[in-house]
Amino acid sequence: MHYTLHQLQIFLKISKLESITKASEELHLTQPAVSIQLKNFQEQFPIPLTEVVGRKLFITDFGKEIAIAAEKIINEVHAINHKTLSYQGQLSGRLKISIVSTGKYVMPYFLSEFINQNEGVELEIDVTNKSKVIESLELNKVDFALVSVLPKKLKVNKIALMPNELYLVGNNQLNISNDKLNNSKNLFENTQLIYREQGSATRKAMETFIGKNLFSTQKNIELTSNEAVKQAVISGLGCSIMPLIGIKNELLNKDLQILPVKGLPISTTWNLIWLASKNLSPAAEAYLNFIKTNKEEMIHKNFSWIHQYTI
Repeated sequence: MHYTLHQLQIFLKISKLESITKASEELHLTQPAVSIQLKNFQEQFPIPLTEVVGRKLFITDFGKEIAIAAEKIINEVHAINHKTLSYQGQLSGRLKISIVSTGKYVMPYFLSEFINQNEGVELEIDVTNKSKVIESLELNKVDFALVSVLPKKLKVNKIALMPNELYLVGNNQLNISNDKLNNSKNLFENTQLIYREQGSATRKAMETFIGKNLFSTQKNIELTSNEAVKQAVISGLGCSIMPLIGIKNELLNKDLQILPVKGLPISTTWNLIWLASKNLSPAAEAYLNFIKTNKEEMIHKNFSWIHQYTI
């Protein structure tokens, strides 16, 4: 057998996602390239690693065993690399972070300088909804999580990074009278609203605001990502309560406008959290120290634009 480390990495990603398309996206490879590597890897085994039922890809029992072995091999290779760097006096290791989907507009700015300074640290970021972020944290699959709402059932430590403010937004062609803006109940009950999916912290904040004010909303739309909601609002499908942090370019390009509504913005805080019982790796400890030392400078450098839109 002559399989490569690259093939092991690709097959492990396919086995976890059960999708060649999703694996290609996460690995930043084309779908044909991933398919070819899977085919070449399969040819080295007399037993099928995968099977397709309908249009869905499944990993066979044999394939699952191979995936477990592949993960062990890859982890050992990482360990060898980290030990080599440690002997050379460099910080090394893997830093695993799970972030809520809107956090992708925040977290990279708090990571780039640290990663650039420490080339021996490998970064893994999982972008998903709040429910899955908390699950990853609870199962100890990650070092840190980025959330705007702290979990109630987990004992965690935290560092508050920066404010997170959510506004009602519509497209720039939307013309709403001042009378309607001054009557939040009328506005919400006569405007089609676009929601994030269940499990999203943004959705929870939106539902809490509407419920607290006893608004009765009309037929609504549900979409599964902040980008999808944003495009729907720009197209004129409706309005939505969205984090300011995720609509910078759309405001600058005048694709979206903030609708000044009484009771908004909803203000929360972006928090970097980790399990209180977790023994942090040297890389994770170094990152925490970096954040504590450089947080204010990074906020000023990357997020000072927010102040021109706050109401």
